[in-house]
Amino acid sequence: MSERSTWDEVEGTWSHATEKNKREDTSDWAKRFPAAKGIHQSPINLNSRDTTFDPKLNENPLVANYVLCRETDIYNNGHTVVIYPRYKPGDSGFRPDSTPRSTMEGGPLPSNDVYELAECRFHWGREEARGSEHTVNYKAFPMEVQLIHWNSSQYDSVDEALGQPNGIMIAALFVQVGRENSGLKILTDHLEEIQYKGRMKTVATAFNPNSLLPDPMLRDFWTYNGSLTVPPCSENVTWILFRYPLTISHAQIEEFRRLRTHAKNEMPHNSEDGIMADNYRPTQSLNKRVIRASFQ
Repeated sequence: MSERSTWDEVEGTWSHATEKNKREDTSDWAKRFPAAKGIHQSPINLNSRDTTFDPKLNENPLVANYVLCRETDIYNNGHTVVIYPRYKPGDSGFRPDSTPRSTMEGGPLPSNDVYELAECRFHWGREEARGSEHTVNYKAFPMEVQLIHWNSSQYDSVDEALGQPNGIMIAALFVQVGRENSGLKILTDHLEEIQYKGRMKTVATAFNPNSLLPDPMLRDFWTYNGSLTVPPCSENVTWILFRYPLTISHAQIEEFRRLRTHAKNEMPHNSEDGIMADNYRPTQSLNKRVIRASFQ
C-alpha cells in the first residue's frame, strides 16, 4: 500500500464536533498538539484586501507533472476520505527512484525543488453553505479538496518533511455543486464500500490526479505560509489555493454525506450522530502573514 503520513496515526484522539453536533472549540487541540497554538495556522480567510499581487509567481510557472495510477486506495479514517495513489501495483513503503511519481514544482515553491503527491483529502459540510476550510471574502464553499505533497528533493519521506522548512505543500481546490465530475467518479462510485471508519478499498481503475485540477496551466492561485488543518497542525506548510473551483453534482456530494465517523457496530463518540460532515477547522488569524496572488 502507499506510504502514509503520521497524522493518520492520531485519528480517534480528536474531533471536529461535540455534543449536539455543535462546532468544537478547536483551541482544545493545542492541549494535545502544541503546534495548534502557533501563529501560522490554517485555514484562513482569503480577503481581497489582504492579498498582494506578485508577478514573480508567474516567472517560473507552477507545473503539475501528474502520472496515471493503475490502482488507487481510498480510505475512511473516521475524519475524512483519503486517496492514496499507487504509482505501481504492489508498491509499498519507499518507492524506487525509477518509479513514476506525480509531482508539482514552480510557482511559489523553492527553485529546483520537486514536491511529490502523497495523498488527497476532502472536507465538506452538511449543507452547501459551508464545508470548505478556507473561505474567500468570508464565503465558504460546499467542499474543499486538498492535494498533499512533500519535498522529495530535500527529504526522504512525508514523515521526515513534516514540520520542516519547505517540507510540505498543499494544493487546495474549492468545490461547487453543479454538473457531475467524471474525474471524481472513481471515488464517489466506491464511497458506499468505505462507509464506516477503518474501511479501505483498492480501486483497480486508472486514476489521473490531473482530473482534480481546474486548469492545466495552473495560472490563477493564492499562496501563503500555514499549517496542516488537522492534528498535529504542524506548520511550515506552503499553501496553494486555486482561484477557480471544481464542480461536482449534488448526488456526488451526498455520497460523502453518507459516510460515518465510527466503525460498523460501534457507537459514535461523544454523543455525535456519527455522520461525517462539517469536518472542517474554523479559519485562523492571519497574524500579519502575507497572502500572495498570481493574478490581479
